[in-house]
Amino acid sequence: MSEPLAAAVEKFLAYLRDERRYSPSTLHKYREELKDLCEYMQAHALTRWRDLRGEQVQALIAAEHRRGLEPSTLRAKLSAWRSFFKYLARHGEIGVNPAAGVRSPKVRRKLPQVLDVDQVSALVEIEGDEPETVRDRALLELLYSSGLRVSELTNVRWRDLDLNEGMLRVVSGKGGKTRIVPVGSRALVALEALHEQDQPQPDDPLWRGRDGGPITTGAVRARIKRRAKEQGVWQRVYPHLLRHSCASHLLESSGDLRAVQELLGHADIGTTQIYTHLDFQHLARVYDAAHPRARRRKG
Repeated sequence: MSEPLAAAVEKFLAYLRDERRYSPSTLHKYREELKDLCEYMQAHALTRWRDLRGEQVQALIAAEHRRGLEPSTLRAKLSAWRSFFKYLARHGEIGVNPAAGVRSPKVRRKLPQVLDVDQVSALVEIEGDEPETVRDRALLELLYSSGLRVSELTNVRWRDLDLNEGMLRVVSGKGGKTRIVPVGSRALVALEALHEQDQPQPDDPLWRGRDGGPITTGAVRARIKRRAKEQGVWQRVYPHLLRHSCASHLLESSGDLRAVQELLGHADIGTTQIYTHLDFQHLARVYDAAHPRARRRKG
C-alpha cells in the first residue's frame, strides 16, 4: 500500500479510537473493510484517495456482490467507507465523497430469535451458592434484565451500578455513548449477592477474568452456553439472544416502542421496530390457536 493511502487510514483509525472511543473489535472491522478498498486502489494504480471516483466504488460493490458476499456484509463495508471518506473530506484530503451516491443490495431483515419467558426462567434461575454459581446467576440476570450488549456488560464496573436506586450506567461500544438503564429486582438481588461475595472496590469490573481484568466477551459466551446446557435449555443461547428476549418481552407487555429504544440504546427507532414484527407473530399464533373462526376446516 502506498504511504499516502496507509497514512490516511491510520489517522482515521486513531480518530475512531481516541475521539470516538470505538471498541477494539469495531476498529478491527473498520481496518478490514478499508484494507479491501486499499487493495482495489493498488490494483487500479490509484495512489491518492482523491483519485477514486463514485462509479469505481459502485463497480467494486457490484463485483463483491457477484463474488457472493451477503447484502448485509456489503452494507457494512460501504458504511465504513462512507465514514472514512467523510473524515477525509473534513480534513481537505478529498473534495467529493465517492461513496455518497453508491447503492448497496437490499438486505432482507431477519427476525431475531428469542427465548420465551419460561425458557429465560429456566436459564437464569440457577440453584446453589458456590462462588461461580453466584457470578453466573448475576451475569445472566443482568443481561436479561437490562438488555445489555455483551461488550457493554464486560466494561461495567461497580462504580457504574447503583444498587439502592436500581440503575446502571452503561457506555456503548458503538460510539462511546452513555445511557442509564434500570436493573430489575431479581437482577439486583443476584448482584447484591455477588457484591457481598467478592467485596470489590468501586473501580473493579463486575466480573473479573483470569488476569484480574474485565471478563472477555468470549468467556461470557462460553459461560452462557455451558449454563444453558446444564439448565436444560437446548436452544442455542448467546448473549445477544438475551438482549433480543428482553426487548421482545418488554414490548409485548408494554407496547412502548420508545421506551424499549431508549433501554437498548438504538439510535434509530427503525432498529427497535423489528420487535413489533415478533410481537405480531406471537399474536397471530395465539389467534390461530384460540379463535374459533381462525381454525381452518379440514377438507
